[in-house]
Amino acid sequence: MFTPRTPAPTRLRVVTNRSVPEPSVAAAGGPAAPPGEVRRRAFGWPVLAWGLWDWGSAAFNAVITTFVFTVYLTSDAFGPGADAKLGWVLAGAGVLIAVFAPVSGQRADRSGRRTLWLAINTLLVVAASAGMFFVAPSPDLLWLGLLLLAAGNIFFEFASVNYNAMLNQIATPANVGRVSGLGWGLGYIGGIVLLLVVYFGLISPEVGLFGITGADGMDVRVTMLICAAWTLVFSLPVILTLRDRPGPRERQARTGLIDSYRLLFRSVADLWRTDRNTVYFLLASAVFRDGLAGVFTFGGVIAAGTFGFSAGQVIIFGVVANLVAGVATILFGALDDRLGPKRVIVLALAAMVVAGTGVFVLHDAGATAFWVLGLILCIFVGPAQSASRTFLARLIPAGKEGEVFGLYATTGRAVSFLAPAAFSAFLGFGAAVTGLQGDATQYWGILGIVLVLALGLALLLPVRPGTRTHTALDDAR
Repeated sequence: MFTPRTPAPTRLRVVTNRSVPEPSVAAAGGPAAPPGEVRRRAFGWPVLAWGLWDWGSAAFNAVITTFVFTVYLTSDAFGPGADAKLGWVLAGAGVLIAVFAPVSGQRADRSGRRTLWLAINTLLVVAASAGMFFVAPSPDLLWLGLLLLAAGNIFFEFASVNYNAMLNQIATPANVGRVSGLGWGLGYIGGIVLLLVVYFGLISPEVGLFGITGADGMDVRVTMLICAAWTLVFSLPVILTLRDRPGPRERQARTGLIDSYRLLFRSVADLWRTDRNTVYFLLASAVFRDGLAGVFTFGGVIAAGTFGFSAGQVIIFGVVANLVAGVATILFGALDDRLGPKRVIVLALAAMVVAGTGVFVLHDAGATAFWVLGLILCIFVGPAQSASRTFLARLIPAGKEGEVFGLYATTGRAVSFLAPAAFSAFLGFGAAVTGLQGDATQYWGILGIVLVLALGLALLLPVRPGTRTHTALDDAR
């Protein structure tokens, strides 16, 4: 239902739309810059502009994908079997993302055109979102809606690869946790703000803003136009602020698709030979990130089926849960920088294992128990997602950000079956143990999610944290 510190030898001096490397005084043997100056530079307009993309993109991954358009497409108006078709189409989109995301990131790395490709893919998401306006409630238009949703998912993930790769461009090793936490937290909060606007302004009332009603699905269809505009407006700041810095001419040479895959396989082989620690983290993070996704995917299901929440109560819980997750993610960014991302992830996963087990044990304790334990889960899910991004950002060799974050997307997609499969398997196990069926054993499913989180935690423990000592911009000097 419901993303010991080593000082950097350079710091970034941001001038209007350009990020220019500036030699650090400390690196030259002089005194370090005052902490206040570094913090002011680090959290100026470029960081906020970058974080606003997360705020704007929540229109697609929260309102469209989670709460509104997918629910609309699986309604009776689109005929029988729409939910199964939705599942297959999204699965196909996931395969395409897994296959092409690393190459997409690699090509952006080689060309030095991350901002360009972020802009192109974001505009394609905007176009897909706006196109959903034409999906009237009719079985004949189901496939149009499904294809637009799949295309939006694909381009959203490609945009996210370039967006994540920019993290080292605007942050230093000393503040990357706070910067990442700000973006991820804004994403949570932005999605809920927009959801409240469209729900109470268009979807819930019989006659919404501008006299719009639910006739011919117009309330949902106009919501799609608002989502497209929301994404566009809040994506413009980063696109206009962080200009591309093309790499050396030999890195900009055009590469065919087959050659791109050859380079990718060579890079993966080199990564395995020279830095297995990063490979191990990609594996561990793929597992626990799927567990984190499972918390939001099945949280509402368990709230309604096991703890008796009404549909309205589920929505209220979803709003509160996402706000809690957003605020916690921003606050935990400081702990990421102070303690390191690994400790934050370990703390978060351990707390979620305990809270998830508590949901299982207290399944018959009523709604209050779920409110308490469910919100504890939400406090830690965002920080774990954000710290996972900063953990990898600290490991990636300069100039490889897009490619490795593409692999990050691919590994996540490759194991995305784990949480759903574990949830379903424990439902069957619970039915076999208790002899009961349906909602009476639904609480057993939470043990499947807990198992995936615990497995990811176990895989993470041997991984060594890393610290970048310079940014990708240093190589362009």
